[in-house]
Amino acid sequence: MIHFLSDLHLSPGAPGVTRIFLNYLGNEARSAERIFILGDLFEAWPGDDSIDDPDDRFYGDIVAGLRQLADSGTGVAVQHGNRDFLLGEHFAERSGSMLLPDPCVLSLPSWQFVLSHGDALCTDDAEYQTFRTQVRNKDWQDFFLRKPLAERKAIAAAMREQSEASKRDKPMQTMDLNPAATDDFLRQYGYATLIHGHTHRPARHDHVVDGIHVERWVLSDWREDRGEYLAWDSQQLTRHELL
Repeated sequence: MIHFLSDLHLSPGAPGVTRIFLNYLGNEARSAERIFILGDLFEAWPGDDSIDDPDDRFYGDIVAGLRQLADSGTGVAVQHGNRDFLLGEHFAERSGSMLLPDPCVLSLPSWQFVLSHGDALCTDDAEYQTFRTQVRNKDWQDFFLRKPLAERKAIAAAMREQSEASKRDKPMQTMDLNPAATDDFLRQYGYATLIHGHTHRPARHDHVVDGIHVERWVLSDWREDRGEYLAWDSQQLTRHELL
């Protein structure tokens, strides 16, 4: 069994989501061969040194939970999202996780998937794409990570507020995947089944690209009272709710 999940947006201010996720790591996830977290595991990630922040155990507790799952024999893979794009190699080492490129092709004996957070395909949102290019730049990241941790946390909080305010002024369609860009992406990756998050609109979509039927599965975001993962049992994908 393989699990796919995304958009948990874990933060100290969301204890319900944290409880559901840690319970998942100690129970349902233990039955999976691998779990793939496709971005936005955290609401914000100010840098890998936050794991050992003496004033805030939150990040360290989540990393420890992931490590316990990895040590139990379940493989853990994590993609960057638009909120936690600063996850680095120290996080990967401490959590026992593998950091995945975006996109990532997952070839299995029974099927082929392409995994992505999904934000790169929201090409109608020009403002966000400019921001994404900036914060994914290594020079920008190196400059940001040289700031004190407390300052980085404050900047991350301000960026979140600005992002939420900006979204309120945008049409919903602008923040969804662009149809033409998505079809081009499916064509580029050999018509593999696409699994992604980011849009918070869980659904299964049917695309016909060059006469070929391709499925696109959108993962659910997590909330204070429930979470969800998508499971592959070598034959089909099914959604599973967590409370």
